Amino acid sequence: MADSAGANVEYGVSSIEVMASMPGLDFVRAIFDRRLPEPPIMQTVEPFDCTAEPGVVVIHSVPALRHYNPIGSVHGGYAAILLDSAMGLAVQTMLPEGIGYTTLEFKISFIRGMGKDTGKIRTEGRTLNVGRRAATAEARITDDKGRLIAHATTTCLVFELPKAGLPNTTA
Repeated sequence: MADSAGANVEYGVSSIEVMASMPGLDFVRAIFDRRLPEPPIMQTVEPFDCTAEPGVVVIHSVPALRHYNPIGSVHGGYAAILLDSAMGLAVQTMLPEGIGYTTLEFKISFIRGMGKDTGKIRTEGRTLNVGRRAATAEARITDDKGRLIAHATTTCLVFELPKAGLPNTTA
């Protein structure tokens, strides 16, 4: 998710074994640096210039006409993908090797609409708390003038990833 301009992007899903073999920050950075495949969902938003630090993920993207809903504006799902991804990946950056997460719930508030002329937007996800069993995070989407477009919060379940060769018994 580093730079979509003319880049050869590989989309795919890394194995649980690969994810479990490295600290979360290293895993996220490997995706952003294209040493691991980008998640297929990102084909829909074409992120670029992504960064990850402990507890913080920033994703840039540009809404386009292809993201429009029937009422003539960018569909809320576009924002939801970006916000959920930024929050989840921010949580991931704080997890040690062998630990994973999944989103339990998230809430979005839409403040201002987006259109094909909005230009570059910035989505920033930040952890609020990361514990042994649960994590919380927040994210904001702003336009290039710093105006708030949408914001969200999430709660994630934190769990031990299954060992190689064993079935996943985590519900």
